[in-house]
Formats: sequence, structure tokens, C-alpha cells
Amino acid sequence: MYIGVDCGTQSTKVVVVDVDAGRILGEASRSHALSEGDNGRREQAPADWIAAFRGAFRKAVERAGIDARAILAIGVSGQQHGLVALDAAGEPVYPAKLWCDIETADHNTTLVERLGGEAGCLDRLGLVLQTGYTASKLAWLRDTRPEAYRRIDSLLLPHDYLNFWLTGERVAEAGDASGTGYFNTRTRRWREDVLAEIAPELDPPRVLPRLIEAHEPAGTVRPELASELGLAEDVVVSSGGGDNMMGAIGTGNIAPGLVTLSLGTSGTVCAYSPEPVIADDAQVANFCASHGGWLPLICTMNVTSATTRVRELFGLDLAAFGERLASAPIGAEGVTVLPFFNGERVPTLPQATCSFLGLTSVNTTQANLCRAVVESATFGLRYGLERLGDLAAGASQIRLIGGGAKSPVWRQMVADITGTPVICPEVTDAAALGAALQAAWCERYPDTPLEDLCARLVHLDEGSHTEPEPDRVAAYHEAYGRYRQALADHYT
Repeated sequence: MYIGVDCGTQSTKVVVVDVDAGRILGEASRSHALSEGDNGRREQAPADWIAAFRGAFRKAVERAGIDARAILAIGVSGQQHGLVALDAAGEPVYPAKLWCDIETADHNTTLVERLGGEAGCLDRLGLVLQTGYTASKLAWLRDTRPEAYRRIDSLLLPHDYLNFWLTGERVAEAGDASGTGYFNTRTRRWREDVLAEIAPELDPPRVLPRLIEAHEPAGTVRPELASELGLAEDVVVSSGGGDNMMGAIGTGNIAPGLVTLSLGTSGTVCAYSPEPVIADDAQVANFCASHGGWLPLICTMNVTSATTRVRELFGLDLAAFGERLASAPIGAEGVTVLPFFNGERVPTLPQATCSFLGLTSVNTTQANLCRAVVESATFGLRYGLERLGDLAAGASQIRLIGGGAKSPVWRQMVADITGTPVICPEVTDAAALGAALQAAWCERYPDTPLEDLCARLVHLDEGSHTEPEPDRVAAYHEAYGRYRQALADHYT
């Protein structure tokens, strides 16, 4: 038995997986509180992640109907980029600033300039710093919270922090470390000189976690915690990784030829590469994968976060929102949304705000506004897909995950907008499954290849298979052109 954990923006999910039987035995989740500010501040208390883990773990094990002592290993997936700065006692010096925090946009611009612009970033990091990466959060903490900054003893990411809580070890792996902004994604090593540019008072060998390979364990569960959770001694905790990397594993996207697209709080599009990618577009992040190799990726910041705001504005539940969405025509009768409630990373518009365009006395209906926000969030993902170039152009299939993937209307929309067949894994919350698979791989390494484990657990839902329809593809092409024109009119 193996445990997969996904600590996301809205909740922590836990799954119990029987690898030999090839099935999930139990799952549960617990929500988190999100602290937001008008200046783009988005933070969480790491203690909330631990409380959510405890509650979700107990409920998932109970639903699985197993003795927790049968669990062999735990894998942790976490939201990327969050800054968890700890003091010498292992306590956070400040709440974790999250991936969607845009308060640090000016600090990011300054850092890019200091590193020599896009060319300098690519040379030293293998990617271009973006607002939301960990680096600008650290620079912000140094400038605005000097008392907290002076107490820093180590720098971790959210999944690193949960591994630290589980094991007492401060380690990191290349996939999640790729999004810090002080890690070279080509050589898979920390850039201590870049960290010195950001935080010259900190000693890199002391504050940066020890790097381990993806198949290596972070450690074993601390004895006192194992006793509390009812675990056996020496339960392995795998290296874990960022939610995008674990989601790739959880969809079987561990070899070239597939694209994983996530309709979650944010949106991501990624494709595996056996070699580091030198992209023509700075918006493409040359991240490492959490199973070896690389996972070039683009991320948009407004997907279900945007659709949920519109749904809640109208007081609709998911079923009613889906009815409105389905009842409106393609193109929402001319309504276009730039759904940048959280600013935007791709395209690079950290200070952008949301706009509803093309509204008239005739087309301003609930149905059209619901449809327009979903279409425009998906247009943003097509825009990102195009940035990936040849890596995505040759893909025979998009594997769709995240909460939005549960909607048949949205699945058809993705197929039609991208012109590519779409299918969902049976488990659309793929990051937790990917974490469990990586845990099993780590515990069984090298006797069982990851490919074998994915073949056992990553089952595709044939009922979700969706082909693009030519007439709809043409209609969306026109609506997408309107979206691109709106981008050009407002941000060039």
C-alpha cells in the first residue's frame, strides 16, 4: 500500500493506492484557507497544510479499510513556487507566499534586469524568471519584512516543507526546484551565485536544501509521527515534487508524444522531453521532470479560479453553471473575457486585471458570461500550447486533468479549441496519484521501472474520449482570433 498526497492551493488530497492490484482504495481531502490582499498578496499558513494532511490521511485510510501499518511509502506533491522560509527551530518566519501571489512583480522585473535580461536568465538558469517564482518572493521578504528575513535558516518549497515535517530532512529534487529561480534547470544544480544576488546575507550551503535524485527517498517518517499516524517503522517518504510534475506521472506522461493539460485553479500544459529545451519563447519554462528528464511547461493563472468567481457572482452551483454554459452558443454571441483576476503569467501580464468585452444590451446574459469566461480561460491554454511549438504540435492526444476535466462540455471545448483528441485518466486529480506512483517507484527502485507502475495504475476513461468536430473547430478559430485581438488591443 502506498500513500499519495497533493497539497494544492485549495485543499490537501490523500489517496491510498494498492499498486499490485492496480487500484485506489480510498481518498479524502481537507480544505485550506487562503489569505488575499488587494495588492496581489496570496498567502497561506504552512500549519494549515499539516492540519489538512492529518485529517485527510486518517479519513482516506479509514475509507480504504486498511491497517495503516501496511503502508510502505508516502509521496508528496505540492503547489509549486511557494516560499516557505524557516528559522533555526524549523518554524516559518512568515506565511508562505504562493505561486499565484503577484505582490512581488516589481521585484521580479528588477531581478531579471540584474541577471542580464532574458538572455542572462537563460544562460544562468535555463529559463526566464517569472512573477510567481520563489526568487522574487525572497527578494520581497528581504525588502519589506527585514525582521523575518534575518531569522531565515532554510528555504523550502511547499512539498519540501511537508517532507521536512514527515522526516526531519531538508531536501529538494530537480522538478520542483526548477521553479525557484535560483536553480539551473539544464545542469540540475543550485545557482548559489544567483541566490547571492537575491539574498546576499544568506549562506547558500546552509539555507538551501540538499538535492536528491527523483528515485531517492527524502527519508523515513519520524518515529513519533509514525506512532501518531499508526504507521509502521521506517516508512519511506519519496523525493516528491511539484504538482505539475506529479500530475505528469499521474497521467502517464513520462515519455515523448503526449501532452498533459490541467484545468485546475491555474492551467498548465506540459510535454515530456528527454533533453533540456532551449525554447524560442521566454514564456516556456524549461522545468525538470520529477522522474528524470525534463518537462517543458507553460502556466496560466486563471482557469477554475476565474470560472468559480463568475459562478459565485451569479450564485450558481456547479450543475446550474454547467447548464448555463451548455445553453450559450460558441463565441458567447460576441462576449470575450480577458479573465486575469490574478494577473497573468502566460502571456506575461502580472499586473493585468479582468475585462469583459463586447457586451451589449442583447448579449449580456448569464449564459453568455458563463460561457465566455470558460472559453477565454481555454483560449489562454491554447495560447500556451502554441508557445510549446514542436513539443506539442506532434502530440496525438491531450490527457486532461483537474476539476474542469469532469465537465463533458469543457472537454469538448478543449478538443475543438486545440483541434486535438482529448481523453481523461480515470483519476483526474492526477497529482496525488502521481505522488503515490513515485513513492512506489522510490520504495521498489530499481527493481520496478516507473513505466510498469504507470501501466498498472494510469487507466484512461474511454467514456471521456472526445474528438474535435470540424464545424466547431472553425467556429472556435474565429472566437480565438477575437480573443487574440483583445489581448493585442489591451496590452500592446
